[in-house]
Amino acid sequence: MTAPVTFETTDGIALVGLSRPAVGNAISLPMARELRNVVTEIRSLPDVGAVVLFGHGEQFSVGGDLEEFAAAAAPGAFLAELAGTAHEAVLGLRALPMPVISAVHGACAGGGIGFALAADLVLAEDTARFVVAYTAAGLSPDCGVSWTLARLLGPARANDLILTNRKVTGTEAETLGLTGRAVRPGTAFEEALRLARSLADGPREAFARSVQLVRDAPATPLTEHLRREAESISALVETPDATEGITAFLHKRRPDFTHTPSRS
Repeated sequence: MTAPVTFETTDGIALVGLSRPAVGNAISLPMARELRNVVTEIRSLPDVGAVVLFGHGEQFSVGGDLEEFAAAAAPGAFLAELAGTAHEAVLGLRALPMPVISAVHGACAGGGIGFALAADLVLAEDTARFVVAYTAAGLSPDCGVSWTLARLLGPARANDLILTNRKVTGTEAETLGLTGRAVRPGTAFEEALRLARSLADGPREAFARSVQLVRDAPATPLTEHLRREAESISALVETPDATEGITAFLHKRRPDFTHTPSRS
């Protein structure tokens, strides 16, 4: 049986693929478990500098597998287990010590939105389609979708998407601030891979600390956040990457972080 999530590392990049293409990468319990396990494994790999999350086939993910829901002997208990497992995967993605990029194409619905927006950088093709979808099936959001949409868009726009289930294209998603960048159709994975390579070749500790500051910012009072910023930048300035970056800037050349002692 084909694994519901593919995983490989190449050139300092972890490639994580949702892999149930025959059903639009619908989220099953085995997929949620495998994604959680893959994310846990990535945390233990010191050579990974960036992660790309993508979907195999024509869709990123159509959301939860409703056929699996309907076939469950005890749907309530099944959904509790599925949601809990998927939530561990979402929390794991948000806690990875390196930037995470999601490459969205085709449909991105339900829990698929939760997976995609757990990334630090979200690239979506112009023609991608975001649909919250839960209430159309008589359900409420999971995978952090209501939490993330409320923080990214505000309550009014979050409710518009959750209660009406209207489709948002990749182009509109960028305008709304749902994603960071819209890209041409058919290029999301390649653009994400190109971005991941630049991050993996860059100052990894600076990237890791930067994304963590942004992740923590919404729940951190300004005074505490400023303290963390000062602590972070003062710790980084004595690292080999910072020495290389500052020296390169002063000498008007491109920095080479791939050969600093910390990368050897």
